Amino acid sequence: MSLERELSSVEGGRRWLKRGAPVAVVALLLGAAVAYRRGTAPPPPARYVAEDATTGDVVETVQSTGVIKPVTEVKVGAQVSGRVSRVFVDFNSVVKKGELLAEIDPLLIGAQVEQNRAQRLAQRAGLARAEANVATIKVSVERLRRLRAESLATQAELDQAQGQLDAAVADVAQARAQIAMVDAQVSASQANLSFTKIFAPIDGVVTDRQIDPGQTVAASFQAPVLFVIAEDLRKMRVFADIDEADVGKLAEGMAAEAQVDAFFGQRFQGRVSQIRYAPNSVQGVVTYTAIIEVENPDRKLRPGMTATVTVRTKEAKAAPRVPNAALRFKPTPEKDKDGRPVPRPPEPPLEPGTGRVHVLVDPARGHERIEARVVKIGVTDGVFTALAEPLPPGLKVVVDETDDKAGKKGGPRIF
Repeated sequence: MSLERELSSVEGGRRWLKRGAPVAVVALLLGAAVAYRRGTAPPPPARYVAEDATTGDVVETVQSTGVIKPVTEVKVGAQVSGRVSRVFVDFNSVVKKGELLAEIDPLLIGAQVEQNRAQRLAQRAGLARAEANVATIKVSVERLRRLRAESLATQAELDQAQGQLDAAVADVAQARAQIAMVDAQVSASQANLSFTKIFAPIDGVVTDRQIDPGQTVAASFQAPVLFVIAEDLRKMRVFADIDEADVGKLAEGMAAEAQVDAFFGQRFQGRVSQIRYAPNSVQGVVTYTAIIEVENPDRKLRPGMTATVTVRTKEAKAAPRVPNAALRFKPTPEKDKDGRPVPRPPEPPLEPGTGRVHVLVDPARGHERIEARVVKIGVTDGVFTALAEPLPPGLKVVVDETDDKAGKKGGPRIF
C-alpha cells in the first residue's frame, strides 16, 4: 500500500508539472515582451513647441488701398455757349500748352462784336456833336459878357447862356462815359470771341474728351468740362485711405510701395508726400487721406487704377527677433492627481515696451521645464518682433503647447 501511494504521488507531481510548464512559459514570454516594449518604446512626445530666436530684418508696415491719379490734372471747360464746330484732339492725344483743342462757332459772338463797335462809333459821333455845341455856347457866353460890360445885355441873359454852357459840358462828359462803357462792351465781346477757341492750358495728355463736333455747350451757370488733361503720367499719386488706428504711424517722407492688379508682382516705388487732416467717415469708419507720390517711368500706371499701398513706417536691420507667437504664449496650468488646476501666483504686469516669453530650460522629453522671462521689444512686422537685446545662446522660446493627453498622463500604453 505504501508503495502504491508513493507511486501515485510521483505520478500526480508529474501531472502538475506538465500542466504548469506552459503557464510558466507564457509568463516568461509575457515578461520578455513587456521588457522589450519598455526598452524599445519611443520617448514621450514633446509637451512644448519651441523655436530658436533668430536674427534678421523686421519691418513695420501700414497697408491700405487707394486710387491712382495724375500729379497735375486740369479740366478744360468752355466760358461761352454755342455749337462746337471743330474738335482737333482725341483721347490720349499729346498736346502742348497753347495748342488749339476745339472751336465753338463764332458767328453769333462775332456779330455781337460788330454791333458793339458800331455803338462805339455812334457814341463818338455824339461826343463830337456835344463838343461842337460846347464851343458854340462858349462863343455866345463871351459875347454876352462883353455886351453886359457895355450894359447892352442883361444879367439874366448872361446867366442863361452860362447855364447852357454848363449843360453842354455835362453832355460832353456823359458822351465820354458812354464811349467808355461801349469800349468795355467791345472788349467783353472780343474776349468772348476769343473764348470760342479752346486752347490747352498745360503740356500733357488728353485723358478724357466729352464733346463731339456739332454738339452744343451751355455755359450759363458753370463752365462745362470739355477735356481733361494730365500733365505728366510719368509721375502719379495714390490717394490712400489710412485707418485712424494707423495714421499716427505715418509721417511725410516715408518710403512706400504700390501694387496694382494689372501688373501682378511688380512694385512701384514712392514716398508719402502728404497726410491730410480732414477725416473721411463712411458708415462710422474714420479714415484719413495720405498722398503717395509714385514713380511711373514706363507709364504703366493709369489714372483710376486701384492700388495697394505698403508704407514702411519702422525698420530694424539684422536685429535679434522672436516669433510673435512666443509673446502671446501662456502655459496651461498644471493639474493635481484629481485633475484640478494647481493655482499659480499671478504674473507681474508688463511695462510699456516690454514683453514676456517662456524659454525652454530643460528639453528632456517628459520632464520639460520652461521659465518666463521679460524682454524689451521693438518693431514688429506681424510675424516677428525685434528685441533690444539677444537671448542667451542655446535657448529656445516656446510658441505653443501640444495637446497629447495620453502623453501628459505619463508612460506609454503596453497594448
